[in-house]
Amino acid sequence: MRIGIIGTGYVGLVTGACLADLGHDVVCVDKDAAKIAQIRSGHLPLYEPGLDGLVAANVGAGRLRFTTEIAQGLSGAQAIFIAVGTPARREDGNADLSHVHEAVAAVARVATAPVCLVVKSTVPVGTGDTLERIIAEANPRAHIVVVSNPEFLRQGAAIGDFRQPDRIVIGTDDSAARALLLELYAPLHLPIAAFVLTGRRSAELIKYAANAFLAMKITFINEMADLCEKAGGDVLDVAHGIGLDARIGAKFLNPGPGFGGSCFPKDTMALARSAQDHGSPMRLIETTIAINEQRKRAVARKIIAACGGDVRGKSLAILGLTFKPDTDDMREAPAIAIILALLDAGARIRAFDPAGMETARLQLPNIAYGSDAYDAARGAHGVVLVTEWPVFRSLDLSHMRRMMAGSTLVDLRNFYRREEAEASGLCYTGIGQAIPLREQTAIAAE
Repeated sequence: MRIGIIGTGYVGLVTGACLADLGHDVVCVDKDAAKIAQIRSGHLPLYEPGLDGLVAANVGAGRLRFTTEIAQGLSGAQAIFIAVGTPARREDGNADLSHVHEAVAAVARVATAPVCLVVKSTVPVGTGDTLERIIAEANPRAHIVVVSNPEFLRQGAAIGDFRQPDRIVIGTDDSAARALLLELYAPLHLPIAAFVLTGRRSAELIKYAANAFLAMKITFINEMADLCEKAGGDVLDVAHGIGLDARIGAKFLNPGPGFGGSCFPKDTMALARSAQDHGSPMRLIETTIAINEQRKRAVARKIIAACGGDVRGKSLAILGLTFKPDTDDMREAPAIAIILALLDAGARIRAFDPAGMETARLQLPNIAYGSDAYDAARGAHGVVLVTEWPVFRSLDLSHMRRMMAGSTLVDLRNFYRREEAEASGLCYTGIGQAIPLREQTAIAAE
């Protein structure tokens, strides 16, 4: 099948490469000439495990091409995927749909044959109706069916998620468009139960509902962690105990510094705004957003307390900068807010991340960077583990302690046991565990 992809960001690149790998003829279109030239040269503008090899293999096989020429790129396409960004608008938090509207209008202007327009971008409910109006205004003769087909790709595991999805949501009342999408995904050999065949508006809501629910789950376990610290419980035991309940499940019950990234912050905000616009406010989502913002500042205060209540003039090592492992994405990463708060408190920061250093330097130019975890810890009064990169699970804590000027280890991912850290000479602080006396004293003094 001939497929067009509008947008070569995260969703567009992964979707295009994976569809080509299924045997489809795919052309990815982007108006950014520099980005297209970069991709053609074999250098992807983002980090995703295995994606560079997948792109190279399918470009070499002639199934995947990249262009800035929309008419040429989309000529003969049976399905055109819209995979452009929908960031939150600064003024009100609503999803900025300008890139989607622009892309759809451009498709309509060059359309010369019937085509299925597949919206991969995350858009508020009712957007499909707006896109139909845009198409009618741009080209009244165009025969374009708008379908909602939201993506559920996890950064760091996107290729596997595409090949073995939990579900594929197809939102349309057009039987021919539905059949075409089922044919497109047929090479995945999924059972029919894996497909959610629904209306367009329901499909648009499913994406937001899924991300909002997971964000609430993260926020819930973070609040439970806070209670455990005060009440003397252990959040890891609590999470394990409730996660065994099949109605709850163990995923997304890992306490930490709050959620970030390209999806959860903007999607929860967009859903909350959309619900308000429809006169049906979602108070749980609004509260989740507020708690998550407060979480980052609270974590910074926790770090300061672990360091004796004052970090002025002290050097702190931050391990992990990206919002999650296996990506170089720094969007809304909790590490940013935490580092800025620590800098405001007078700390000196030296950081390390396995993949996000180049991106981090653009947002955090006033801190130092280490060549690895041990280099970042050199001379530090305290080490703070922020992002759960697997490489941080096997640190030689005794060696790290010898590199440090102090002895504080703040483990925001509970990678290590207190006994293990203390045996290495470190003063350990985890998440959701009873607060040690030294921290209680520092907090009381604030």
